[in-house]
Amino acid sequence: MYEIMVEMDFSAAHQVREVGGRCENLHGHTYKVQVFLEGKDLNAVGMLVDFREVKRKVKKWVDKLDHTYLNESLKDINPTAENLARYLFERLQEEINCKGVRLSRVRVAEAEDAWASYSGEED
Repeated sequence: MYEIMVEMDFSAAHQVREVGGRCENLHGHTYKVQVFLEGKDLNAVGMLVDFREVKRKVKKWVDKLDHTYLNESLKDINPTAENLARYLFERLQEEINCKGVRLSRVRVAEAEDAWASYSGEED
């Protein structure tokens, strides 16, 4: 099985609701997003999928969040790293999955030492 990963950053502000403490105050992060794809076979030029194509699709969704107030951008979603990972996974899954290539996981970090990932629902 082959796996590739692309990584992008975006900056945004949020308030995490119902957790108590300072995280409920308005604050911001430079988020790091990692998108993982997997597949068994390479194409004729030896790639699972072209990194440029994946980056273009990821950028489309990351740009919608960049420099926004996530509580407004995501409406009814509490903007935790976990929920951001799921939000991006669900949007990218429709665009990235194709014959032989599957979106396997999205990781989101709001700090170097704080990551959350989402890999879809269990069957």
